[in-house]
Amino acid sequence: MQNDGIPGNDQVRQDVREYYGHELKGSSDLKTNCCCCGAPSREVRDILALIDDEILDRFYGCGSPIPPLLEGMTVLDLGSGTGRDVYIASKLVGETGRVIGVDMTAEQIEIAERHRESQRERFGYARSNVEFRQGFIEDLRTIGIEDESIDVVISNCVINLSPEKEKVFSEIHRVLKKGGELYFSDVFADRRVSAEIYANPVLRGECLGGAMYVEDFRRLMNRVGFADLRYMSADEVRVDNPEIRMLLGDTEFYSCTVRAFKLDDLEDCCENYGQVVIYRGNIPNHPDYYDLDAEHRFHTNKPKAVCGNTCAMIQETRYSRAFTVRGDRNVHYGKFDCEQDDDDEGRGGSCCCCCN
Repeated sequence: MQNDGIPGNDQVRQDVREYYGHELKGSSDLKTNCCCCGAPSREVRDILALIDDEILDRFYGCGSPIPPLLEGMTVLDLGSGTGRDVYIASKLVGETGRVIGVDMTAEQIEIAERHRESQRERFGYARSNVEFRQGFIEDLRTIGIEDESIDVVISNCVINLSPEKEKVFSEIHRVLKKGGELYFSDVFADRRVSAEIYANPVLRGECLGGAMYVEDFRRLMNRVGFADLRYMSADEVRVDNPEIRMLLGDTEFYSCTVRAFKLDDLEDCCENYGQVVIYRGNIPNHPDYYDLDAEHRFHTNKPKAVCGNTCAMIQETRYSRAFTVRGDRNVHYGKFDCEQDDDDEGRGGSCCCCCN
């Protein structure tokens, strides 16, 4: 690998530490818009007003990967940086919940720790419900993250920086409880990035060099145990810097938010068991409808036919409290017809991602 000009894993980590620990002093130092946060929910916007400025000024995420129904949950943020998403989650899980932030860069951890007491006071908590651990997201066991101990894993434009992505997702699968959720934002590519792009430390630091090809990502997720993943959003990354654009050639990049659940009975395609779900309208800030993903919008009190995987994602997770489910898997009716429900206001009907 080294003889081909491709940096080794230790060199990649060192480059990332240098870029985020020393070279970047704030989000304005970035050379592309990859690490520009997507539109947060109203609930998250309200919490952002309570976050210390230094935390916000050194935020490098590419989305807002904060799912709902977090009260009382244990949340793990991979690549937590200066703690922006950790502290958002801290407010959402409440005093009975817990948030752990993991980052390998000491300078980032130091800033996050510096604000722990002030954030506790702003949230009105008797004691802080967050902790930060310095370590590698490829090896969560070493820093004490136990098997099936986490309800929700989040990450914001960090996994692309890892030189060992399969280890990262294997660790996520290990630490999640059954029915737990991975909900993360990251940069993806429409093809495998070239060795030249990957070898460039600036392009890696800008979240482009290590971007996963979407189909390789799907295959990787299947290997580690996530049989069905769902895209929440996908926005094209704009690269205005002419020098960087020339280096990238024809490769296109997308900032995506993805969710996946740790469930044993998911299948590799959409199967029909005659199941129907009804959204009760009780997820906070979602009174009229809830989007499970970019293809599944559930209107309040309106029955909707779903495939077996989608039903499991609702029935066997914390989202079960927000839905009524009719039917089971006792009778199989063949492959689910993804075109049978096309009333979702241009969202593409009920097609799952697992068999696309």
